[in-house]
Amino acid sequence: MFRTALRNVFAHKARLLMTVLAVLLGVAFVSGTLVFTNTISDAYQKSSAKGFDQVDVAIRAKSAEDTGDTVGRTHKLARPLLDKAAGVPGAASAIGVVDGFTAIADKHGKLIGGGFQSQGGNYWGDKDPRYPLTAGHAPHGAGEIAIDAETAKRAGYKVGDTVRMSVDGPVLEPVVAGVFSTDDGNVAAGGSLALFDTATAQRLFHSVGAYDEIDVKAAPGTSQSALRSAIDAALPKDRVSTTTGQKLADDQAEQISAAMSGMKTGLLVFAGIALFVGTFIIANTFTMLVAQRTKELALLRAVGASRRQVTRSVLIEAFVVGAVAAVGGLAAGVGIGAAMRSLMGTLGATVPDGPLVVSPGTVGTALLVGVLVTMLAAWLPGRRAAKIPPVAAMSSVHAKATTKSLVLRNTIGALFAAAGVAVVLYATTMDGSDGQAPMGLGAVLLILGVFVLTPLLSRPLIAAAAPVLRVFGISGKLARQNSVRNPRRTAATASALMIGLTLITGMTVMAGSLQKSIDKMATSAIRADYLVSMANGNSLSPDVEKKLAAVDGVTGISPLRNAPSRIDRQTEFLTGVNGAAIGELTDLPVTDGSFEVRGTRVVVDSETAKSHGWKAGSRFRVSYEDGARQNLTVTGVYKANEVMRGIMLDNATLAPHQRDASDMQVMVKTAGGASDGTKDRLEKALGDNPAIKVQDKQDFSDSIAQMFTLMLNMLYGLLAMAVIVAVLGVINTLAMSVFERSQEIGMLRAIGLDRKGIKRMVRLESLVISLFGGVLGIGLGVFFGWAAGELLGSRMSTYELVLPWGRMALFLLLAATVGVLAALWPARRAARLNMLTAIKSE
Repeated sequence: MFRTALRNVFAHKARLLMTVLAVLLGVAFVSGTLVFTNTISDAYQKSSAKGFDQVDVAIRAKSAEDTGDTVGRTHKLARPLLDKAAGVPGAASAIGVVDGFTAIADKHGKLIGGGFQSQGGNYWGDKDPRYPLTAGHAPHGAGEIAIDAETAKRAGYKVGDTVRMSVDGPVLEPVVAGVFSTDDGNVAAGGSLALFDTATAQRLFHSVGAYDEIDVKAAPGTSQSALRSAIDAALPKDRVSTTTGQKLADDQAEQISAAMSGMKTGLLVFAGIALFVGTFIIANTFTMLVAQRTKELALLRAVGASRRQVTRSVLIEAFVVGAVAAVGGLAAGVGIGAAMRSLMGTLGATVPDGPLVVSPGTVGTALLVGVLVTMLAAWLPGRRAAKIPPVAAMSSVHAKATTKSLVLRNTIGALFAAAGVAVVLYATTMDGSDGQAPMGLGAVLLILGVFVLTPLLSRPLIAAAAPVLRVFGISGKLARQNSVRNPRRTAATASALMIGLTLITGMTVMAGSLQKSIDKMATSAIRADYLVSMANGNSLSPDVEKKLAAVDGVTGISPLRNAPSRIDRQTEFLTGVNGAAIGELTDLPVTDGSFEVRGTRVVVDSETAKSHGWKAGSRFRVSYEDGARQNLTVTGVYKANEVMRGIMLDNATLAPHQRDASDMQVMVKTAGGASDGTKDRLEKALGDNPAIKVQDKQDFSDSIAQMFTLMLNMLYGLLAMAVIVAVLGVINTLAMSVFERSQEIGMLRAIGLDRKGIKRMVRLESLVISLFGGVLGIGLGVFFGWAAGELLGSRMSTYELVLPWGRMALFLLLAATVGVLAALWPARRAARLNMLTAIKSE
């Protein structure tokens, strides 16, 4: 039986090619993902580990929660602690570390590093062992900085150049005193690192006379654990915590692995979708191959082969096909991983240097996935072939499925679909994240149900295309009949395309609806003409508000300032605003009382009010971050949105209790409304600072739309793999169907149907099957998009369903294009059959 199985593989090389390609693509996606993420993770981990070479023990201040102080109280490490740590037995040296956000502009005024990777810190003395100088000298005074070599190279800076930069809003223009090398992970990822002298860094990062961390280097012969024990004994345990450099490196490695695992999981999900789609091709292929070899298998049974041996022979064929595809997919996956690694550099994302990582786990996973997927998909056709009695197989009376089996299939499909719809509808009544798991389960049940029901659905839906197909005469009529001749095969072929279009349509509906809701939120809740914020989401200096308020034409301005507090023994964040102006800058629906923010009078959002049992007129006691307490009165309850929420308090009341006041955003209203000229005036007032965004409502909406568009384009690219596999499925089905119907095609040619008619028949059959899958996919996608929107609507009051009719028409056109392209080779092959040879074929 083993030799028979191998002979069959070699005898049907061409017919198995599409199956090999489908599995190969899926395996390549899986192995490419693993190679890429392992390579990036390994490079970052090795790079970050080098960054801790100068740290044997790190000393940090304990958090406010750990010390039991008022939540939000800022603790820093003072100079006496640094001196004490440096004098501990076994310590060679100690460095005080100060760090914070620092945006550097290139010579064209554009922000380097994308905001989040733009960091600043202090250079320790004249020679900092953490940052070896490659040019220049250590920075001294507020007018000098040192920058990392990668930033200097990317921006074209050298020693003596003036650099435009910002820490929290105001523009600084220091001179580059030195250039240094570093293994900092942020720099390796494309960010920037700017270093000031220690006194300047402390002043800029609001840590005058104090440090964020103290790094201690062990003397020769002293272990990290011994040094840590000595430091723990010398320093107050109630104020500081210590960690070894090795532990910091291990923790950062874990963080990198966790960050990469999200990307890995996402990519593997799409690889799984491609493989799932590929199972339809495999099942179709082996079903047709088994059907074509029915008499051969019956003869084997007649001469003594058991059912198990027949099934095993089919599985051996599947194993060979899967192994070949897996090996090819692994090789292609290594290439994909290397290409993705290079692509990151091309797109401007800097990654630390490192070798390509092809782990044994990647090799094992690729081989296992390829072989298992193929054998599982081939098992059912093999089992079905083994159950056919030899006599029945030789006389072909087994060809049609029994009524009982069809009724059973349709019943199971209907139950799955009904259960899926019920679970999805139930999930839409739940709140936010609670409904995600039920909705996912319902979606899987519904897709499985529709897949099982697809043979039943194919007849009425394909029949609906009959009026259009009549236009093509006898070719159109034959195409329709061929499409429904084998409903199971048609269903499996169409389902592959259906799954890809379901996901694409569902995500498009969700993205369009979310964008509409954000537009609505921006226009309905915000009356301000501009929102000013830092590019990286960090806080702004209060000087920004002062500079904007002095601009001609500004009629109203309010910063949004976050401050922690304790209310009813719970942590609550207060939002400080300009009480006199906030009413004209926002348009928040008030559900109780009035919108008045002045003195000790505050407004709260409905969710916060409900959690505390407040209403208009309620009084409560607040503990500020400096420990002071005060009674506040609720004047109104408003309906929150994604932009505005929380307890709003006048900044005049809040500011005296803040140690370091800073603003998250500044809302600005101008006399002439939003215009290019007004925006230019505001930006110039801030020194054309690249670290600060000045956005009108349209800019705000467009920035979010850009994020959605980028995400959608990435998802479209990933789902393209599933669509490609679906195209291979259509080609495979049509090619093998043409082979099956060779005699029939020869007869059609003999009675007068020309080659053009044969080609048209095959193309129309492919078009009908693809459009059938497209209609099902778009319909399911719209349903899932609506259901997911209902879930989001529970958290976003402005959410409204938007159906992207243009995109859906484009997706349907894509399905039609798939059908036309997939039919090119099978149609040409059918038209070139020799009619006499075809008539004589079996």
